[in-house]
Parts: sequence; structure tokens; C-alpha cells
Amino acid sequence: MKAFRNAIAFATRPWGSLVTLNPNSSRIPNLPLRKPLSVTSSLSHLRSRNPLFRFLCTISASSSPPMADGGALAPLDGALEAQFETFRTQLEESSNLREGMRNVAMQLDSASRIMHANILLVHQSRPINDILEKAKSQIGVLKGLYSQLAEILRECPGQYYRYHNEWRSETQMVVSLLAFMHWLETGSLLLHPEAQEKLGCGVLLSAFSVLIVIQSMKHWLLLHLYFGDYAVTTPDFGLDIEDYLVGICFMSNELPRYVVNRVTYGDYDCPRKVLNFLTDLHAAFRMLNLRNDFLRKKFDGMKYDLKRVEEVYYDVKIRGLTQNGNSNGDQAQS
Repeated sequence: MKAFRNAIAFATRPWGSLVTLNPNSSRIPNLPLRKPLSVTSSLSHLRSRNPLFRFLCTISASSSPPMADGGALAPLDGALEAQFETFRTQLEESSNLREGMRNVAMQLDSASRIMHANILLVHQSRPINDILEKAKSQIGVLKGLYSQLAEILRECPGQYYRYHNEWRSETQMVVSLLAFMHWLETGSLLLHPEAQEKLGCGVLLSAFSVLIVIQSMKHWLLLHLYFGDYAVTTPDFGLDIEDYLVGICFMSNELPRYVVNRVTYGDYDCPRKVLNFLTDLHAAFRMLNLRNDFLRKKFDGMKYDLKRVEEVYYDVKIRGLTQNGNSNGDQAQS
């Protein structure tokens, strides 16, 4: 009953008085509540007393964007709006051009993969002429794709090197495959003009350097001339010199494997031929003043290819197999 009476008393207690469950609540005086602080009056008082706070309030007010009638932002300046509208149009056009170039580059990659798959059969004991015939079927496809790239670049004349990276790696791989096929047929290097003719590209020379290839009856030589800031008048599309040189370096990576497989199938004269070719190629690259870039790194890897071929040739020669295999080597390359 006592607990029930306490509950009734707690429920009927006026809310204005202090609410507490303490049984000795009569001893605690009722404390009057303070009035809520006025933020506006406090800030005004602080602004009048503190110079730093007054300075910060002035900066905050001045940095707010200007408002026109109705609280909306003020319109942009006419010249500024026209400039950024031009930027937007140019970026959209550039994005469309890049998208078209990427689509062509994907087709280039697909055609080069088919060609590479056919050429890989040369490492087996299969007739070289049949293998090259299948690989050459993709050259017409590649020529058509490079014609599409040239057509796209006609829409932006003079900007070849702006979009060059969109198909650069694919071109280097294509050059390496063409150079390897040419070496299998002739035993010599695919020259830069010959590579351009196979791809249907015009002559494109760099504004900083020109590569001159001189070929005699049995020897060829690479010369590198420096033209400084002299600009050479060229078409807007072609085979870049650095892409050609990188492709030649890629081609040299395939030769050590080819030598090992040919020796396995009894062609003991192949190491000598490849060694002579790589020695001349490496010496010719030595004439170029290459910077510490991607081309220089690929050229540095050529010496390891040369070393591997030298080791195979040494093993064949020390066993006295070279003279016995001359006829086999001639038949393999024919």
C-alpha cells in the first residue's frame, strides 16, 4: 500500500516542481532555471570586444558569392563563358577521335595476334614457306587498318604525335613481326622504307632526328643525324622512327629461341647466320645516341640475345657440327 501511495503522489506531482526519486527531496531546494543564452547578443558582444573576430567576420562576408535579385548567382562573364564553351567542344571532339583510334588499335592488335600465332609455328619442324604464306595474309588487313588511322588523322592535321600513343605499342609489335618474316625470307634486315611500304604509310620523319639507311651488296649501315630544332616537312601520318627501332629490338628477342630450335632439328649452320646478323645489328645500334628511355632499355636487352646466340654457336662449333650441318642449314632457309 505504501508503494502504491508513493506512485500516486509521484504521478500527481505538478511538473513545475523539481522531479526526483530521492525520498529526501523536501530538503533539496527548487533551483530556478537560467534563461537561454542569446546567440545574437553574445556574437555582437564578442565582435565589439575582439578585433580578430571582427576581422574574420568581415572576410567571411566579403568572400560570399554575389547574388542577383531573388538570391540567384550572378551570370558568368560573356568572354569567360565563350572560352569554356570552346574548351568543351574541343575536348568532346578529341574524345571522339581517340575513341575511333582505340577501335582501330584493337583491330590492329587482333590482326597482329593472328600473324604472331602463325609465325610461332616456325619454331617447329614445318616448312617455312607455308608458315610465311599464312602470316602474309594479314598484311593486307594491317594496311587497311593503317589507312583508317590516316583517314581519322586528316580531321586533325598536324597533331600526329598528340594521338600517337593510341596505336604505338601495336605498331611496334607489327614491325617486329614483319622484320622477322623478312629475315626468314632474305636473311637481312627489313629497312624502314620497306616497312612503310608494307603498311601503306607515308614517310614520317621526326623533327629532332632523321634515320638514314644505306645498304650495299652485303653490308648495311645505320646513320643517325641530329637536326636540332629544324622542322622537316612531312606528311601527317607515317611510321615513326622510334617505333621502327623498337620493333627491330623486339624481333631480336625471337632469334635466340629460333636458333635453339633449329639446332635441335639438325640445322647446325643457323647459329652462325644469326650470330653474324645480330653482331652487325648491335654494332649499328651503337652508332645511335640513345637517351635513357624505353628504346635504350630494349637496345640494352639486345646484348643478352647476342650472348645467347654466341653460346649456342660455341657449343655447336666446339663439337665439330658446323661443317656437317651446312647443307642442312641451306635447305632449312630455302
